[in-house]
Amino acid sequence: MPWLQLELETTPEDAERLSDLLHESGAAAVTLQDAADQPLYEPPQGATPLWRSTRVIGLFDSDADIPAVLGHLQRQLGDTPLPDWHLNPLEDRDWIRAWMDDFKPMRFGKQLWICPSGYTPPQPDAVNILLDPGLAFGSGTHPTTAMCLRWLDAHPPREKEVVDYGCGSGILAIAACLLGARHVHAVDTDPQALIATCDNAEKNRVQNRLDACLPGDLDTPPVALLLANILAEPLMELAPAFAHLLEPGGRIVLSGILHTQADAVMQHYAADFTLQIHRREEEWVCLAGKRKSGN
Repeated sequence: MPWLQLELETTPEDAERLSDLLHESGAAAVTLQDAADQPLYEPPQGATPLWRSTRVIGLFDSDADIPAVLGHLQRQLGDTPLPDWHLNPLEDRDWIRAWMDDFKPMRFGKQLWICPSGYTPPQPDAVNILLDPGLAFGSGTHPTTAMCLRWLDAHPPREKEVVDYGCGSGILAIAACLLGARHVHAVDTDPQALIATCDNAEKNRVQNRLDACLPGDLDTPPVALLLANILAEPLMELAPAFAHLLEPGGRIVLSGILHTQADAVMQHYAADFTLQIHRREEEWVCLAGKRKSGN
């Protein structure tokens, strides 16, 4: 299937904002590239360096309404002019090759790595997730996913029952399995996400400890850990359902939340959960907490 690649050349200050706006506008994937052949040397720990001239690239379905996307970008940017942009058609094979060229092994926390095909894991004895970038699912590069992976690395769910709600590629579900979970229920509203999750689970040899299903098909007693990396509005709507899915004292990790939305999300969960901001990266936060006992 052909795709449309929307390229915008901008500054480091605006690159992350444009990336988030492209995601909001329906981009299947967003990447950042050097637009001026500027080398980047080893950054300080925790830093996210960008080039002085950065190209933000959004991938859209061939029938996407690009004028509407550009209009949304301009409205959200307010008085800031829309950067110069270019639109190019792209075949599947060209996109996959281009992304794979830029997708390298990444570490999250002390022991958790994501390694694409063709790379030897930098630390063979670490916990290595074998995952190639997909066109519509998480690969760990977005801060919302990265924060969840770092939480899992610091809190391995050994011998626990886990729900990954909004599983996408299955990256969090697979990470939980590799970090010792007894069983993981991966849930998504998109059947294609469930297919991707099952394929990736088999690649990582955890298919016997992971099942994938639509929300209406989820049938499990309350679990010890619930992960949900989606968006603030559905997270708030799901608060009562999550209270039933999590056992008293069980842990919950929520991501996909802008820092300006954190208070509203925590308020929706206050009746049944104790939540706090676990981590903030760029404009995003990850909330973590526990299900209250006795509720």
